[in-house]
Amino acid sequence: MESFKATEEHDTPSSTLALSKPLMILDTNERYALDNELNEQEHGHGLLSKLNTPSKQSREIVEVPKIGMKFDCDDSAYEFYKEYAHRIGFSARKQFVKRSNLGIVQRRTFCCSKEGKRVVDKRKEQVSFHHPISRVGCLAQMTCQLQKDGMLEVASFYEQHNHAFVQTPMKHMLRSKRKITLAQKAIADDAEKSGISIKQTIDLLSMQAGGRENLGFLDVDYKNYIHSNRRRALKKGDGRAVMEYFRNMQLEDPSSFYSIQLDDNDLIMNIFWADARSVVDYGHFGDVICFDTTYRTNTYGRPFAPFIGVNHHKQTIIFGAALLYDETVDSFKWLFETFLSAMLGKQPTTILTDQSAAMAKAINEVFPKSNHRLCVWHIYQNAAKHLSHVFHSLKQFANDFGNCVYDYEDEDEWLLSWDNMLKKYNLTNNKWLDGIFDVKEKWAMVYGRHMFTADMKSTQRSESMNNVLKKYLKAKYNLLRFLEHYSRLLADKRHQELQAEFKMSQTTPILKVDVEMLRHAVKLYTPEVFQMFQDEYMKMGDCTIYKASDVVFL
Repeated sequence: MESFKATEEHDTPSSTLALSKPLMILDTNERYALDNELNEQEHGHGLLSKLNTPSKQSREIVEVPKIGMKFDCDDSAYEFYKEYAHRIGFSARKQFVKRSNLGIVQRRTFCCSKEGKRVVDKRKEQVSFHHPISRVGCLAQMTCQLQKDGMLEVASFYEQHNHAFVQTPMKHMLRSKRKITLAQKAIADDAEKSGISIKQTIDLLSMQAGGRENLGFLDVDYKNYIHSNRRRALKKGDGRAVMEYFRNMQLEDPSSFYSIQLDDNDLIMNIFWADARSVVDYGHFGDVICFDTTYRTNTYGRPFAPFIGVNHHKQTIIFGAALLYDETVDSFKWLFETFLSAMLGKQPTTILTDQSAAMAKAINEVFPKSNHRLCVWHIYQNAAKHLSHVFHSLKQFANDFGNCVYDYEDEDEWLLSWDNMLKKYNLTNNKWLDGIFDVKEKWAMVYGRHMFTADMKSTQRSESMNNVLKKYLKAKYNLLRFLEHYSRLLADKRHQELQAEFKMSQTTPILKVDVEMLRHAVKLYTPEVFQMFQDEYMKMGDCTIYKASDVVFL
């Protein structure tokens, strides 16, 4: 004789009506017993005093389950009961299933979501939050039984409920009918990869569906879908997920480069990576790089350190990036040596960084031929922090400080101006100003005019790059999402360069004067570089020529 096993799906009620024939057709006496128990439950819970049965009008509109109806499979029966429940105004769920040893569904019961009662929580005193009660002992149900022809036939159906039905404006919120479609999931996945917020994506999907009531799911369903995808992506752990990401990167682009430094316990310490395009860009535009560790954009608070440059369109480009465990000399040395290896040993002519003793020492050891300059944007940021009492209250101080950074060409004049500024604002003994004065050769323009900086000395470029990073890379991102959004940043930057190339191929800059030198230069340079050249050419008209003895001066 074939054996069967019965299993309960979802929670079972703590108290249910004991039926002599629980899965057979209910006769008049059994229905009367059900009615009595429902009335007792309703009075005990302060619910409806009468059973709630679908109205005659709704029964005419909605196809009601009937004894003897057949379905080809378990899922078809469930979809039918869910649709019926939605039209009436309640939510359905699976309650009971009995399968054969082969896993074939022999009997299945679908019920109202308010079936059963909440079991007493033994942690009641320790738990700070309890979900509101949703189950009230409703006995509405539909049971199907497998027949010899392989079809599932409705064996019992009880349609009376002990609670009110949900009204039409709220029916779309019923749980059993809420579902994110495959098309909506595809849009959600693309939005997640593109960094579009959950709210913006829901608003877009709602607009496409013609309103929230037609969306098919609630905000909480969408958030659960996104969060479950994120957990699934990192189920192997951050370390393994990152390793798999880089292996896939090399499979797609064999010329890409990455290196990971592990500690004694094989845990990730420092990471550097650069794709093939970044290496090529560095070969063309790597004479000047800006290395910035001030941006922290991941859940571990690790310093994110991009190597930034500027291309022939004066656009910011990225040569590579790193996630560091700390900012020690050893970490910087490992990173700079790894970067040098990835870039085929080419050292930059000039490297601009934030003020850091550990970084300066590592640069001197790894890049001995490079000019080390301090990024002016970081100087301004630190000045605003350390000199806030004068930087924000006295507008003239910012101008005077800016003059000391940019304007002087003679060292003696610069030193005199610096001393005057300290006395004017009573900053003679300020420790931070004393500290940056000791490294003045690395940031004051009077000491660096002979060094090539590719116009990256300006504060705007570094500040602009920090704003771009904030747009793409969020502090809440784990390592895997961080890497994915970094790739999106690279793709967008390269598309901007492609747009500039297209515009250059279709247009020609206007010459301010029609002379041979400018006609020749406009053919050689990109529009942005030509504009710089033309501005310098036009300034020659402001020069005054005078003669002193036998020497002509400009």
